[in-house]
Amino acid sequence: MSEATHLIQGRAAAIRIENLDTDQIMPKQFLRGIDKSGLAQGLLYDLRFDPAGVPRPDFVLNQPRYQGANILLCGSNFGCGSSREHAVWGLQQYGIQAVIAPSFGEIFYSNAMNNQLMLVMLPAQQVHALMEEAEREGSPVLIDVDQRRVKSKGLDVDFTVSDRHRQMFLERLDVIGLTLRQRAAIAAFAERHWRQHPWYQNVASQTRQRLRA
Repeated sequence: MSEATHLIQGRAAAIRIENLDTDQIMPKQFLRGIDKSGLAQGLLYDLRFDPAGVPRPDFVLNQPRYQGANILLCGSNFGCGSSREHAVWGLQQYGIQAVIAPSFGEIFYSNAMNNQLMLVMLPAQQVHALMEEAEREGSPVLIDVDQRRVKSKGLDVDFTVSDRHRQMFLERLDVIGLTLRQRAAIAAFAERHWRQHPWYQNVASQTRQRLRA
């Protein structure tokens, strides 16, 4: 990734599969840990490896020219299926910083954007153009999150991302961090609320004290 926090630039790899679901992105056997670690090995496991665990030479991420790819170009409805957040963590641990596709599974989209994995939706024709360029020339792709633009050797187009998700990416915030930016307003609301409704405050503890009396 570029040193500029609003830029993602690098080699793109095309996975021409529609409806690639989270069970395929991160198979169930890699969900047994209690933390986020060690998920890179499981990423797209059944596509990357045969039943004997031998890398499939025809799969794009196993090909030498795509080693170090940090941007995926994918088919529509990428990330559909179950809500496992491990799919996002696995992509990131493998080194993927962005996915460009015509559409995404709704829950996967939220999980990704809340974890700093940038998802870019472009019309299918533009995604296919990027795929063909990546396969033909291997030229880098640049995603400018601040300007909401995708650029490559043959393409320069706008994309849409919500102001909230753009802000979270640029400031490296998750949903908790974004909420804590409103800490002063939250504290002021709470102070005003308890001042206007003091009988609501500490009801449980006061009830326990009365019952012990």
